[in-house]
Amino acid sequence: MEMDENHDLTMYNNTVCAISTPYGSGGIAVVRVSGTSAIQIVDSLFCGRKSLMEAKAYTVHYGEIRRSSGIRNPESEILDQVLVSIFRAPHSFTGEDVVEIACHGSMYIQQTLLQWLVDAGCQLAKAGEFTQRAFLNGKMDLTEAEAVADLIAAQTKAEKDLALSQLRGGISNELAKLRERLLTFTSLVELELDFADHEELEFADRSELFALAQEIDATIGELVGSFKTGNAIKQGIPVAIIGAPNVGKSTLLNALLGEERAIVSDIQGTTRDTVEDTLVLDGMLFRFIDTAGLRQTEDTIENLGIERSRQAAQKAAVLIHLQDATEPVDILSELDDINEKKIIQVYNKVDLIGEGAKGEEAKGEEYPMTQASSGTPLGREKMIYLSAKSGHVEVLKQELITYAREQYDTRNAVTISNTRHYEALVRAQEAIKRVQDGLQMQISGEFLSMDLQDCLSALGEITGQITSQEVLNNIFGKFCIGK
Repeated sequence: MEMDENHDLTMYNNTVCAISTPYGSGGIAVVRVSGTSAIQIVDSLFCGRKSLMEAKAYTVHYGEIRRSSGIRNPESEILDQVLVSIFRAPHSFTGEDVVEIACHGSMYIQQTLLQWLVDAGCQLAKAGEFTQRAFLNGKMDLTEAEAVADLIAAQTKAEKDLALSQLRGGISNELAKLRERLLTFTSLVELELDFADHEELEFADRSELFALAQEIDATIGELVGSFKTGNAIKQGIPVAIIGAPNVGKSTLLNALLGEERAIVSDIQGTTRDTVEDTLVLDGMLFRFIDTAGLRQTEDTIENLGIERSRQAAQKAAVLIHLQDATEPVDILSELDDINEKKIIQVYNKVDLIGEGAKGEEAKGEEYPMTQASSGTPLGREKMIYLSAKSGHVEVLKQELITYAREQYDTRNAVTISNTRHYEALVRAQEAIKRVQDGLQMQISGEFLSMDLQDCLSALGEITGQITSQEVLNNIFGKFCIGK
């Protein structure tokens, strides 16, 4: 691992402690201690059947936390009855000696235990310090460390699956293959430079190097392209509800969410700004955007809302084009750049139309219930008939789930979800494209080598093979205390 000259490892020669469970009272709390003196410090407070210094790794010990040394002194203050787990270096999360103390979840007990540990020689851990120690001790690379934070923050199954894949080295393995190929490429170019005086020797065939550069470019391009999927999984698949005024967009949003999130009114122009909220469907996060009705108006404020509606439609992956079934108005022609989007045609207020008004598709027992039909050009659009007011939106939800399964399946592909990784990959791709241009223009190997090194450096930044203390502080400073 390459670091800048200011990187200081001595700060990790100490022993640190922190509460690893969420802040507040609970049934159980876990206090983690890590460092060269972890077992010795905890042993000075622990009173059990035997000393922790003699304990084997991966064992759990029952006893008491006492103010005095591990001696059953009737006069010593007992804090709590605890279970102590022992992990010895290097086979622990941090790569150091680690002790985890499971105590009762009283805030008084937690805070007092921390104070006693500090008095015994510990320092309070900083945010993300345990994981940072794991990274610095070679237990994981930077992508895996960041995946720990993503796993903790995961709110859906899809987020959990993506973070777990990255924690298990999905990105690391792919980048390792890339770096190996790049190093081979670079070695051939460097050899050519070193033996430039020996014209009879040829180490790097330019056509073969160009083909290799193309292959590397394609692989990096796939990773860059996966960011759209990864970002949608983390932030939510953006779904914009668009339509003319008073077609029931806000009512539909409320029905989807199951709560009164948006204001509903018969007055045109009630929604003057975009309203957003999220919903988890089948383990996937969707970010719904209720937009202002698209129409011509002289109202300055409403026009601002309409412009934001257009922007929301441009950014959305899915457009729910909502129309009043009693008086359909198509507004798709007013929008730009919708060819690549998933469009779901929804006809609302079917409870207000008479029998036969929409044919057999719109019939129901009491009123036209939710119906769906396909057969539109290229299968890009789906037509759904429903009554948002009555809350019959299950078919629409199922259509969104089907779309998510088809478009955001990450089980068999390496997916990028971290903005830092994306930016580094873009730089790497730019560098490898310069290499391709240089090969076509027959430029000197010295310049090719510089671009190859730029590509290698960008990829190394992702895994932490090349990094700085500033970058590390920025990454781990966003972690929670105790992790």
